Amino acid sequence: MKEKYYKTKFDYKGKAVSFTSHEIILPNGKKAIREYLIHPGATAVLPFINKDTVALVKQYRYPVKEITLEVPAGKIDPGETPYNCVKRELKEETGYTAKKIIKLNTFWPTPAFSDEVLHIYAAFGLSKDKASPDEDEFISYHAVSFKKLLALVRSGKIKDSKTIIAVLYWQCFGGIGK
Repeated sequence: MKEKYYKTKFDYKGKAVSFTSHEIILPNGKKAIREYLIHPGATAVLPFINKDTVALVKQYRYPVKEITLEVPAGKIDPGETPYNCVKRELKEETGYTAKKIIKLNTFWPTPAFSDEVLHIYAAFGLSKDKASPDEDEFISYHAVSFKKLLALVRSGKIKDSKTIIAVLYWQCFGGIGK
């Protein structure tokens, strides 16, 4: 079932992601093209303000042309660990720092066309300070009850995969096993 790299057809390096096109050899010996995004990885966090309320962010997402309600998240910087990234992103996007952060899950958001790995965490014991989003991020912070958040996921109003996975993982498993 494994496919083997044969040669690179095209490479593009962007600020946030890169793109490549490889010619590969299929298990039957024939050649095919695989195009995919190269991504440094990212983290997301379900931050609990208290046992019933979480901190979310709203922002405009240009590719889908909508304002989304999401868990705080961001790209891992070169040399940065996922744990340090999640702490940094939580602070930048919400102003919160956490006394306790636990890892919930790691997944591939779109393995058919990207090598991105997303690490999901939950955060507790939050202390509020001033948020400091990146210069090109226009984010607003929102406290939402977990019950309402579940209803937003259930109704399809939240379409962001990392938020859906974080919420449903917590609902099903909590911090068990991690």
